[in-house]
Amino acid sequence: MACKLFFYLGVFLYMFASLPSLVHMYPVSYGQLDYNFYDRSCPQLLMMVRYGVWSAIRNDSRMAASLLRLHFHDCIVNGCDASVLLVDTPDFTGEQNAFPNRNSLRGYEVIDNIKADVERFCPSTVSCADILTLAAREAVVLAGGPFWPVALGRRDSKKASQQAANQQIPSPFEPLENITAKFTSKGLDLNDVVVLSGAHTIGFAQCFTFKRRLFNFQGSGKPDPQLDPSLLSDLQTTCPNQETSNSNLAPLDAESTFRFDNTYYSNLVKNSGLLESDQALTGDPRTAATVDYYSANQYAFSNDFSASMVKLGNVGVLTGKNGQIRKKCGFVN
Repeated sequence: MACKLFFYLGVFLYMFASLPSLVHMYPVSYGQLDYNFYDRSCPQLLMMVRYGVWSAIRNDSRMAASLLRLHFHDCIVNGCDASVLLVDTPDFTGEQNAFPNRNSLRGYEVIDNIKADVERFCPSTVSCADILTLAAREAVVLAGGPFWPVALGRRDSKKASQQAANQQIPSPFEPLENITAKFTSKGLDLNDVVVLSGAHTIGFAQCFTFKRRLFNFQGSGKPDPQLDPSLLSDLQTTCPNQETSNSNLAPLDAESTFRFDNTYYSNLVKNSGLLESDQALTGDPRTAATVDYYSANQYAFSNDFSASMVKLGNVGVLTGKNGQIRKKCGFVN
């Protein structure tokens, strides 16, 4: 208990120090959302979320990337409404077993644990959508990345769509044109594609998502000639040309796997991007200059990532009577 209280004090001091320097960059509210939404109804919220995320990352260093990805997969499918958290039942099919999520998406139990903690102090007050959005921010901060203010007041969806998840989540096998179209359909733009791809500075990918680059690129029977030879050798060891290796893991950014920084872009410049969809950013004249810029400018990347995460976190949100506050994140009330 003493450890938790000490941690909460540290969180309070951190938040107090961070917000004044950022407040001029963002409006007081964002649409129907507000930065002060839970100040009276659940003043402990930010500390509880940060403690829950910190505890999870302490037990599993991969969890920072997993929570960030969980948030993205929620928002990119019909908006940030916590639909990705809904569990399949005999009468309901949600998004968790869609192809991009099945045996891949992680962190559900972290959000459930935070929600249970919040419910004890603030029953039926805070949405799962807000908790997930805050958890993604805290995961980035705890990995050494930037802080950004999160406007709150989202409501949870009463439905989910496996078909929408299959159609709307970008795939590492898709051409950049298709990925960009999926972003722009959500009100994001080409620069958001480049900067949010920088989230791959932390985390891992399963071998099946990039293995064809190692052995049979575009049906050639040979590796991707663009891939750095030393990285190719390492990856062929991690992901041998056997189906049994499909679920093996490789870091998206081998140089700083658990540190949120701009080395992802430096890797792309050196032809050491892991996924085809990432490396494609250097081959398109519309995005290549931005990759070069971020590879040389950590500060610019951090600022732009924060701005893009604010945009992402406000895609298709539900407010007021348009949604509900679930008592348990995996189930509609």
